[in-house]
Amino acid sequence: MKKSDGGFSDFDRACMRRAFALARRGQGKTSPNPLVGAVVARRGRIIGEGWHERYGGPHAEARAIAAASCAGRNPAGADLYCTLEPCCFVSPEKHQPPCTGLIIQNGIRRVVVANTDPHPGVNGRGLSLLREAGIEVENGLLAGWGEDLNRGFFTWHRIGRPYIHIKIAQTLDGKIAAPGGKDRQITDGAARKIVHRLRARYDAVLIGRGTAAADDPELTVRLAAGRDPFRVVLDSRLRLPLSAKLLALPEREKTLIVCCASADPEKMRKILQGGSQVIALEGGGQGGLPLRAALAALGGRGIRSVLVEGGEKIFSSFLREGLWDRLSVFLAPLILGGGKPAISRLGRDSLSQALRPQNITIKRIGNQILFEGENVYRNY
Repeated sequence: MKKSDGGFSDFDRACMRRAFALARRGQGKTSPNPLVGAVVARRGRIIGEGWHERYGGPHAEARAIAAASCAGRNPAGADLYCTLEPCCFVSPEKHQPPCTGLIIQNGIRRVVVANTDPHPGVNGRGLSLLREAGIEVENGLLAGWGEDLNRGFFTWHRIGRPYIHIKIAQTLDGKIAAPGGKDRQITDGAARKIVHRLRARYDAVLIGRGTAAADDPELTVRLAAGRDPFRVVLDSRLRLPLSAKLLALPEREKTLIVCCASADPEKMRKILQGGSQVIALEGGGQGGLPLRAALAALGGRGIRSVLVEGGEKIFSSFLREGLWDRLSVFLAPLILGGGKPAISRLGRDSLSQALRPQNITIKRIGNQILFEGENVYRNY
């Protein structure tokens, strides 16, 4: 069979691409677990497919092997292509058995994966167990695709916080709202549809108390298909009014208010009685919330990816502390000359100290320009 770069055949690459297409079908349904797709193939033909459909459900490898068997195609002697290293451990919080045992029991000949699983219970052990069982194992096929697919899962297990994507909509002169802060509709419908698609992909959307007060948003997915994310408000002194829309939506438990432990206990009680969640953190106070502790608390609730939507203090705090992975800025063809700036007080006084997003892309979205870049300086 013809071999391509990296020692993998064209058929290997086609099978792994198919596995990734399958994995994406679980978008928004598997967190805190990763998106995973799997393909079983023999003699140049796919005989079984599967993907992780939902959190707690059967794993992709199990579904692919079962699909082959149900179709009367014995998986023994076949190749298994999987977007992530098969799991190999048992724990009280784990809903499914290890996939390594299933792969070995079914006589799979060769396993090809895109990425090693960074989960401390796996992290190469799954591949080692397969090799010890006499199975040929190859790793790294379309690894970049895997990194992109499971950014939140990988970030959490590598650096202990959710993946952070900052989204800013601003005028050409860097304003996110007109003077007074009330007129904040910067972008048009084309850009807003993209934002709603992003919301459906992320575990949570995060704003500050000022944005919650000024916009009274719902932070739901309305202009795209997909489930609603968790809605997070950073509100150190717990000043969000009890009449806020965020506290009256369906699935009220998906609204999380993060505040200081010293905030009004009676207000906390009322919010909890209404069905929303309160995360009270030690520290902070007048200087705001400890962001790293807030992110750790969100991660502890299974939130692996966060879309940060505003406002000025929130954007500035995340950027200043280096707590970001991706930045998207929608530039609208508007000039205000005054109003609320998108970013301020980063503590960088020269161009040599400026933040420099990398891997830049620029494209037109309706009447806006969408600028996107990544933080490649974070430590894994």
